[in-house]
Amino acid sequence: MRIAPGDGPGGPERIEARFGGQAYALHRHDTYAIGVTLNGVQSFTYRGVERNSLPGNAIVLHPDEMHDGHAGAEGGFRYRMLYIDPDAIRDALPDGTRSLPFVKECISRDRALCAAALSALRHIDREKTELEWASDISDIANALGRIDTATAPRRTAPADIGAVRLAKQAMLEYLDRDLPLGDLESITGQSRFALARHFRAVSGISPHRWLVMRRLDRARAALQTGATLSAAAAEAGFADQAHMTRHFKNAFGMTPGAWRERLNYLASKKP
Repeated sequence: MRIAPGDGPGGPERIEARFGGQAYALHRHDTYAIGVTLNGVQSFTYRGVERNSLPGNAIVLHPDEMHDGHAGAEGGFRYRMLYIDPDAIRDALPDGTRSLPFVKECISRDRALCAAALSALRHIDREKTELEWASDISDIANALGRIDTATAPRRTAPADIGAVRLAKQAMLEYLDRDLPLGDLESITGQSRFALARHFRAVSGISPHRWLVMRRLDRARAALQTGATLSAAAAEAGFADQAHMTRHFKNAFGMTPGAWRERLNYLASKKP
């Protein structure tokens, strides 16, 4: 088992584990446990019923619910799990939400929930920023709330376009370093979770994803002027070259080095 760096007391915790046979006895958490099965058959008893999760499935275990864990087939299983305080889920839901969401089916292939869980658990080898956590928890909470229609708020307030504009302006001004999330809340007048909701409603993506794309824009501009990969990463506000490369490949389907080589090749072919 491994725990993601930077996770621990006072915040969400992510783990990855691999087990064969009996993994753990009956126990319970005081958090939501949101997981993804990666390999094998992840079996567990939950609410008195045997459950079997296959690769790609999302798992939702509610606070204070007894469950165990064991392999459901030869070869064991591997999974990742995220533990979120119920207060964070409540804070991330829209104003007027009636109660904490309850998902009857603890194993789900709901697209929004699976996507949100995978995003939160994808890069378990590195520490997440506050902005990433706000986006991840907001997406998970909204997915849970959409599945449990009983929690739906009585009305949905319009998106705060002005707050989103202020957020974008502030993030651009601090593009080469992380702007403390508390400062962003003060600038926009919105809580981190409300801002994440408004931002997605206005821009179609999370504030963290928007920030990454603007940093990639700056990195590409730096590479076009001849900057080294490490210099471009630093100028654009990435932690290091590897951090930039990972996001670059996810966004453009190639590494920044390959992108620059292609750019140079095309330039050499111009008459």
